[in-house]
Amino acid sequence: MALATPYTEKTDEQKAISEMVRQFADEQIIPQAEHYDHEDSFPEPIVEQMKELGLFGVTIPEEYGGMGLDLTTYAMIVEELSRGWISISGIVNTHFIGSYLLMKFGTDAQKQKYLPRMATGEIRAAFSLSEPELGSDVAAIKTAARKVDDEHYEINGTKMWVTNGLLSGLVFVLVRTDPAADPRHRGLTCFIAEKEPGVAENTGDYQGFKIPPKIKKLGYKGVESTELVFDGYSCPAENILGGEPAGLNKGFAQMMDALELGRVNVAARGVGIAQRALELALRYAQQRRTFGKPIAEHQAIQFKLADMATQVEAARLLTLRAARLKDAGERSDIEAGMAKLFASEAGRFCVEESLRIHGGYGYSKEYEIERLYRDAPLLLIGEGTSEIQRMVIGRKLLQRHRL
Repeated sequence: MALATPYTEKTDEQKAISEMVRQFADEQIIPQAEHYDHEDSFPEPIVEQMKELGLFGVTIPEEYGGMGLDLTTYAMIVEELSRGWISISGIVNTHFIGSYLLMKFGTDAQKQKYLPRMATGEIRAAFSLSEPELGSDVAAIKTAARKVDDEHYEINGTKMWVTNGLLSGLVFVLVRTDPAADPRHRGLTCFIAEKEPGVAENTGDYQGFKIPPKIKKLGYKGVESTELVFDGYSCPAENILGGEPAGLNKGFAQMMDALELGRVNVAARGVGIAQRALELALRYAQQRRTFGKPIAEHQAIQFKLADMATQVEAARLLTLRAARLKDAGERSDIEAGMAKLFASEAGRFCVEESLRIHGGYGYSKEYEIERLYRDAPLLLIGEGTSEIQRMVIGRKLLQRHRL
């Protein structure tokens, strides 16, 4: 029998970063989340502190001013931010996907132009797939770009459900450039659309780029979700992701690659909100007394806590596995889908069980669990619904194990 070796799931660096972000969440995010949620206002002071901590550049290489950390470490950071408030993790999520797209597919000129300012948070990124008339069928995109001269494309159409749609300075937007493509997804291109942050109707160089008033939502408040309206918006050909020769009509594959990371991100958010729901349930169950003793001593409550803790741990392990596979350069479409599916459902389950443990008080806005209960359903929809994840997992399993 081999000698036992100490078990660790985090490196010393990962432990230090996780502890730093957890402290930030405990001291700066959780105490203020209720205010910003109630007002549905952007948490600018928190975001400014995130810039100082370097959280907008965690995965951007050091040569561009970032930290150069891997996806696994980023997933740990997202878990801690989401434990504080998932809206905060949403502010960095689309930015992170944008930086990944640039790092993997961007030209040297595109990287030099955008990544240094993205690393500091000077400019923030959003990305856009969905449209008002399509949900999960990305290949059915109608927003279109047509070439108008040697150096410019004109974009027309409407995009939907864009996180950071108003305050971002860059939007990685997937549009149709070849209407006759068969299959349809081969006619899509990703453009880096620049705009002025915080401006609803852009003028000058960005004329034709409009952002309607933000969508009012059940939860996930504070961070804006918007439509984008392109009406004669002129975008330079050099802003095709990867450049015109290499990137034209290659946008679908680029975005699907990035969505593997996005699904790991959503999985980490599920772990974070589930972890916070468990913490709140453990604390309340030991404080609340019924029939002469804390409710934590009732077997029915212990069963709930046991199921919650088990789901949190399983979701965390699935998420880390998917992240580590991607870091190793392996395909993680199945694993990312599994992590996203399980962790988002675990987040919903743990939040609902925690609310049940809180009883009537859980329905009150005086208790934090009420906010978590409104936030959790987002994870079941964003980056592909649970039903879509099952379709992807099933299809990819058959491809990997074809007879």
